[in-house]
Parts: sequence; structure tokens; C-alpha cells
Amino acid sequence: MAHNRDEEVDLLGNTNVDYKMDYDPSILESFENRHQNRDYFVKFNCPEFTSLCPKTGQPDFATIYISYIPEKDMVESKSLKLYLFSFRNHGDFHEDCMNTIMNDLIELMDPRYIEVLGKFTPRGGISIDPYTNYGRPGTKYEKMAEHRMMNHDLYPENIDHR
Repeated sequence: MAHNRDEEVDLLGNTNVDYKMDYDPSILESFENRHQNRDYFVKFNCPEFTSLCPKTGQPDFATIYISYIPEKDMVESKSLKLYLFSFRNHGDFHEDCMNTIMNDLIELMDPRYIEVLGKFTPRGGISIDPYTNYGRPGTKYEKMAEHRMMNHDLYPENIDHR
């Protein structure tokens, strides 16, 4: 039996939200996937991600793409927004941030499949676009993750504006 959505999440609709300035995975909230009988993707586009370079303390900016196939639990979008905001003063390399995000979402939801892509704006004349993914071991999603990893940049975009 499905739960009342009001009982599942606390942040959505709450106007007294505390925007954490330091990395905090405890912000993340989940709710029940009411369509567990089918595979489907949920994709988040997060164009205002900010973290700090761990060496210089300078800000790094990115668009983060998170796509996943849920099992029992799904991430609530406002909690995801606040969680991503908590990286604002977090000093870590681009690759580490993307893997941390993916690991925290796996811990929260135990999805069938998930991938996280960061498209960072250039600093020093170079941009970095780390891609990471995960498919549940021993399932078709593990094979899907392998396939998508091998082919994730098969048709790279033409970037001339960042």
C-alpha cells in the first residue's frame, strides 16, 4: 500500500529551509517508487552546481546530469537541490565530487542503475567532464553500466561556448 506523500518527505513545501554551506549527505530524502513493476529513467539536470578546488579554493562551476532507474526508493528533488548546494564550500576534485554524489545516491536509494555526469566550465583553458555509473551487480543493469561506460562519449557534443 502506498504511503501518503506528506509522510514521506519533509523538505518539499517547507519554507523554513536551512541551506547548508558544507557537504551534508544527511539532507537527502527519498520516497516510494510507485511504479516498481517497470524500468524507467529519472533524469535531473542541475545547471548551477558549485564546489571548490581543494588546492586553490577557487570556485568550480558545472552542470550535473543525474540519471537513474529506481527500484523501491526515489530521491526527492528539493532535498537533492539542497544536497548539491551543500557542495558550495566543499573542496574536492571534479571526479571526486561526481563519485561522491553517485555513492550517496546509491546509499539513499539502492537504484537498479545510476549515472552521474559533470560538465565543468573551463579553468586554465581546459574543461573536465567526469562520468561515472553503476548497475546493480549480478543483474542486467550491471551489463548496462558496462555498455554505457564503454559508449558514453561515442557521439561527443560540439562545445564552442564554454
